[in-house]
Formats: sequence, C-alpha cells, structure tokens
Amino acid sequence: MLTMEDIIREGHPTLRERAEKVPLPPSKEDIETLKKMHEFLVNSQDPEMAEKYNLRPGVGLAAPQINVPKRMIAIHAEDNGKWYSFGLFNPKIVSHSVQKSYLTSGEGCLSVDRPVPGYVPRYAKIRVKATTLEGEEIDLRLKGFPAIVFQHEIDHLNGIMFYDHMNEEDPFISPEGSVPIER
Repeated sequence: MLTMEDIIREGHPTLRERAEKVPLPPSKEDIETLKKMHEFLVNSQDPEMAEKYNLRPGVGLAAPQINVPKRMIAIHAEDNGKWYSFGLFNPKIVSHSVQKSYLTSGEGCLSVDRPVPGYVPRYAKIRVKATTLEGEEIDLRLKGFPAIVFQHEIDHLNGIMFYDHMNEEDPFISPEGSVPIER
C-alpha cells in the first residue's frame, strides 16, 4: 500500500523529467504499480483510512510522483454525481478547446506541501486517449473539473508542475473568456 512517504516532493529531479512511454501490454510490475496508485487515491478519500495512515486526500496521482518516471496516471474524482475512476497507461491529450477554465479555489498537489494561491489556466474541454488497466483503449471527452484533473496529472508526465501555468505577476488574473469552476 502506498502512503505519503512514497510520494516525492517538489525539488526532486524526477518531477521535472519527461516520463517514458509504457510498453504495451504492460508488465506485471507496471500493472501492480498503477493499481497501488489508484488504491492510494481511493484510500486517501476514505476518512478512516486517511486518518489511520496519515494520507492527504487526492483526486489524481502520476507515476513520477512516486519516483517512477513512466507514463501512468491514476484518477479518482467525482463531479456532479459522476465518478471518474481510472488507472491509465500512456494517456495523451489528442485535442482541446481554445477556451480556458480554472478552479476558483486554485490547485493543489500531493507533491507540494505548501499552499500556492492563484488560478491555473487549463483547457475547458479536452479529449484523452489512453489504455486502461484492463488493456482497453479508451477515448474520453472531458470538461470542467475532470478535464482539469486529467491535465494536472498529464502535466506531471511531462515534468510540468501546476504552478508553472500561473501568472507570476498576478496569480489571480482570470484568463480572458475563461470559465471559472467552483469546487
């Protein structure tokens, strides 16, 4: 079982590397790693488990965050009563909207132990292709909160941290024509 001790923090070089593609079909080791990543997110959102194991709640986790520089992400996020719960190999944004969106509460990260106030501009809509833990090719069309979660995790695969997108002079500037998302 993964705990907060398994998650590397900002400043660690792996977080700034571009992760390697996972050869498909994935190895047993890669499947086990991705299952553990997903299990961490589920556990982190369970108040009893989170307290027992001192887990910070998370909705997404990328393999580089556990010092595994491979293109794997886990997502466990709810939006308007619908769950987006996946372990994915080689996720890729294949198209996106011109329009931007951002979380009005800002973004956080399991690898960042400090608050970073401000807006993180993201694409309002994205289309993601990936391979599931079960080996199925999926094609997801996402908008709103789930789109933001996926972009945050896919950024980790490219060595990008969420605050890299923020406006340094004015972190609370709203991108022109963007959609604010309340959470």
